[in-house]
Amino acid sequence: MRTLPLVPAALVAVLALSATATACGDGAGGTDPGRALAGPWSVRSLTVDGKTLAAPAAAQVTFAPARTGHEGRATGNYGCNGFTAAVVFDTGSTLTVKPGDVTDTACADLPFETAFAQLFQGRLTVREEPQDVTLKTAGGDTISMSTRPRTPDAPLVDTSWTVDSLLDGGTASSLPAAARGKARFTVAADGSASGSLGCNRFNARATVEGDSLTFGPLTTTRMACEGAVGDLERTLTGLFGSGPLRWKINGDALGLTAAGGKGLTAAAATAVE
Repeated sequence: MRTLPLVPAALVAVLALSATATACGDGAGGTDPGRALAGPWSVRSLTVDGKTLAAPAAAQVTFAPARTGHEGRATGNYGCNGFTAAVVFDTGSTLTVKPGDVTDTACADLPFETAFAQLFQGRLTVREEPQDVTLKTAGGDTISMSTRPRTPDAPLVDTSWTVDSLLDGGTASSLPAAARGKARFTVAADGSASGSLGCNRFNARATVEGDSLTFGPLTTTRMACEGAVGDLERTLTGLFGSGPLRWKINGDALGLTAAGGKGLTAAAATAVE
């Protein structure tokens, strides 16, 4: 794959227009299977070895239509870097992607960029649903795309977050029924954090630096907490006190992860607690 240093963002639009003109101006008639995919698609997620990777807001693919067996084009963004690719629609349900040029910007979410680039090549099976498409590799990994408007990312600050699962490495575990909806927290614009650990309420200072969130010492109420809520409280107390946490938001979902892989996911409420 050729690499272009810091190619202007306008390149993607220019290539898309050029590709569309080429595909539509060949004078061919008939039904083009590629036209079902023509246009822009927002990438929602990837599945790699059974693990789901949520896509950053910039991840997208635009297909130019092409007849079966003829080379079309795709342009897009891996989440940070722009790319081009040649696309041949083999049949109505398969296509073959040959990567082309890619920009060379340093990106924060390198694992997603790398995985997307690895999946979006070779022969892919197409599964279509209304407004959604899934591209599947021979190995069973997938790229999920949609034409539906993407939910804007909720802000980290001044949003009430309700903990809905705990992370351990690449595994997410739902909370026990007795603990669901019990733990919530808010990071305020003035650098304070407050909420519930599942049973006791807490207050702390919070520092946000880039994609890092660090809680200061927690001040809590003193109720005795047993069972599922007690277990959740001890887990969250340890997590919040473990040092800097990497945060990432996709739509209304927040992920907080410590250096060792422990973490949580939380959902945004409609209003600050």
